[in-house]
Amino acid sequence: MNDPIEDADPDEASDGEILTAHVAVPGQRLDKALADVVPGLSRARIQTLIADGAISLNDVVLTNGSAKAAPGTYSIAVPPVVSATPLPEAIPLTVLFEDADLIVIDKPAGMAAHPAPGTADGTLVNALLHHCGASLSGIGGVARPGIVHRLDKDTSGVMVAAKSDRAHAGLSKLFAAHDIERTYIALTRGAPSPERGRIETQIGRSSSDRKKMAVLKAGGRNAITDYVVQSRYGIPAKAGAAPLAGRVACTLHTGRTHQIRVHLASKGSPILGDAVYGSGSPASSVKDAIAEAGLTRQALHAAVLGFIHPVTGGALRFETALPPDMQALEDLLAAL
Repeated sequence: MNDPIEDADPDEASDGEILTAHVAVPGQRLDKALADVVPGLSRARIQTLIADGAISLNDVVLTNGSAKAAPGTYSIAVPPVVSATPLPEAIPLTVLFEDADLIVIDKPAGMAAHPAPGTADGTLVNALLHHCGASLSGIGGVARPGIVHRLDKDTSGVMVAAKSDRAHAGLSKLFAAHDIERTYIALTRGAPSPERGRIETQIGRSSSDRKKMAVLKAGGRNAITDYVVQSRYGIPAKAGAAPLAGRVACTLHTGRTHQIRVHLASKGSPILGDAVYGSGSPASSVKDAIAEAGLTRQALHAAVLGFIHPVTGGALRFETALPPDMQALEDLLAAL
């Protein structure tokens, strides 16, 4: 999914290690109680570690930082700190447009937007630092210069990065106001019904798994996706039966984390290959097609990105074809 940069960087802690923390007096919020007894870990850092599933009590992973702390000895798995200064790497980029203020690229699947725990290098930031050098905007901070929005690591497609501070500020305003044209192509298990519509929900962290997002009845943030089923594959002979797979175009009106993946799953048509939100198993013929196509990620591609150039005022629009793994899968699905 394509997200504006909204989250704060977590506070730094010590190098990767397992800490233990003893809480003797129950009743306080868990995040506050642990921050009070663990030197060097702020309350915000504790909250991040809880969300990452890194804190447990009696071998039970804890997921709610606002819950009351129970007495006992807690285990805290603190990951290694990612270097604050990413290094340039000579990673090839498919450049769709570039001028003195911004650069538009077609990001391949498997490339993270910026360094994060577990992904210290090989990111778009590392590639941009090599390609753009000192011209890359520094507003995003040393860990993610030039980055104003993100695609999930395993989502391919069009991204824009800022090379000047004025472009960074202008692009950030466009994304914050949702004044950007963004259309994605997804290959799905089955197809959502009706064939076109709007999905509008609240999206936030799942209460059962803090590493996942979910549609919430209360809380979260408003999320709006328009969708159109462009093709249906493997249509059973029985009248009214659902297809085995579909090609769905999704237009974003907001940019919440994993928005399209969550929304399509909520309609009963998760994206093929999505290991996080793809609950249920596709038909055996679809599974065979996924294997033959060599798809090892969610079948989601950011196909269209359009916006007004924040410096020149000119209209820009970019559209890219499906990458080889998704195109191969679509060809196989069309033959079902």
